[in-house]
Amino acid sequence: MRLNCTRFTVILTIALLAATFAGPSARADLKGTRPNIVLIMCDDMGFSDLHCYGGEVDTPNIDRLAAEGMKFTQFYNNAKCTTTRASIVTGLYPRRSGSLLQTSMVTFGEVLKDAGYRTTLIGKWHLGAGETTYPFHRGFEEYYGLLDGCCNYFNPVQPDPKYKGGRVRLFGHNDEKITEFPKDFYTTNAFTDHAIETIKRFRSETPDKPFLLHLTYNAPHYPLHALPEDIAKYTGKFMMGWEQMRKDRYKRQVEMGLFDPKTWPLSGTDPHAYPWESANKEFEDSRMAVYAAMIDRMDQNIGRLMATIKDLGIDDNTIVMFLSDNGGCSEEPGGRDPKQRHPGPGDDYVAVGPAWGWAQNAPFRRFKSWTHEGGVSTPMIVRWPGRVKPGTQTNQPGHIIDFMPTLCDLAGTNYPSEFHGNQIIPVEGISLLPIFEGKTRKPHDELYWEWSGHRAIRQGQWKLVWERKEWELYDIDADRTETHDLASSQPDRVEAMSKLWFVWADKTGLKTKK
Repeated sequence: MRLNCTRFTVILTIALLAATFAGPSARADLKGTRPNIVLIMCDDMGFSDLHCYGGEVDTPNIDRLAAEGMKFTQFYNNAKCTTTRASIVTGLYPRRSGSLLQTSMVTFGEVLKDAGYRTTLIGKWHLGAGETTYPFHRGFEEYYGLLDGCCNYFNPVQPDPKYKGGRVRLFGHNDEKITEFPKDFYTTNAFTDHAIETIKRFRSETPDKPFLLHLTYNAPHYPLHALPEDIAKYTGKFMMGWEQMRKDRYKRQVEMGLFDPKTWPLSGTDPHAYPWESANKEFEDSRMAVYAAMIDRMDQNIGRLMATIKDLGIDDNTIVMFLSDNGGCSEEPGGRDPKQRHPGPGDDYVAVGPAWGWAQNAPFRRFKSWTHEGGVSTPMIVRWPGRVKPGTQTNQPGHIIDFMPTLCDLAGTNYPSEFHGNQIIPVEGISLLPIFEGKTRKPHDELYWEWSGHRAIRQGQWKLVWERKEWELYDIDADRTETHDLASSQPDRVEAMSKLWFVWADKTGLKTKK
């Protein structure tokens, strides 16, 4: 049995041992000591977009989480919405044979619900709406949100434009679909409203039970939809262009001590970017201004949520974590013709495109869907009064598969080997709790990635990346931004690490050619 004895007194440790053998009723005696858990994840936000990670966007509430908690500089996702969401709720690398959420997998909603937590998931799901993949049937007793990958922010079931395929997106509450929305609807506000209502209800109905809230904003994923008052705040602020924005962000990152510039040099220019000098500058400024407004609105809503937690008197016993599901996005459905694309209102489906998408991940290379650092690196912040030292920063690597064992430790429960008659795949993450408490955690032996043919493995300081038709090798300790490929000088290391990657690929059901 795994116990984190630093969390409990000797008396509580004995009680937890007794609960393990006596069953759920005995474990219930410990519920008052366990924290409420709030895990917030946003969508397609770049590594450097937050003000506390070097960005221009006004994010005072998220900045406050960082000032009162810990920032990670080496936290990883899966480079893509779906695979990240599968990993974060299961503690497993994505399995590619069958559904991303199978009956041989258990969600942290299911585990914590069985451990006595009230559980809710509000926001984007993107893991299916079938009988075994619907969040309401996978441990989240209250669900409200987007079942799909993206949607219109003002009317989630308004059909996509023809250039995006014309689909009607799915939106649900518990086990029912929602097809009508009020005129003042905006997803970021609505998700927060429902989250606040739910935790208030939980506290009213069962004040002695802790809760788990997984709040998954779809902001700032395209389409670029924002409220006029938020857009006005940023219009004209991005006329410096993407290259200058990258440089400005990098300068601020160095000044705030986010990293050592000797080991994190600014990456080169995106080969898919077009020259700022020849761009329609007003249109490009508008795209980025709406994107910034979407993050700003999310930050405002996180402020509302944190105020509610304080008003409920549970601030000191609530751990809050925040991250993004992948790097900034380079996709550009519908193109970039200013005569046809209109960022902001709900009648179009604009995205920022590759030039801004690369810049949003400064100082790294690439973006969403790629396994270079720009695609797989995320800001990650944890705030836990009295347990996480305020204003701290860690360079220890972490990964989204680590949330499942972390939440198990926080809840004082164990990851199961069997769940409701199904044998469960053993968890692949490692608890982050020692890092939260200021200790050194034994890291993963290896970390792995794959999406759409892009591959990577990190082993200690070394990272092997497959781009196009060959492997690239980087010393992450000396070159986190992947500017110096060492593959040709270390063929033995390349061969050994690539073999490990293919073993992992076979294990997880990837069908790849060597």
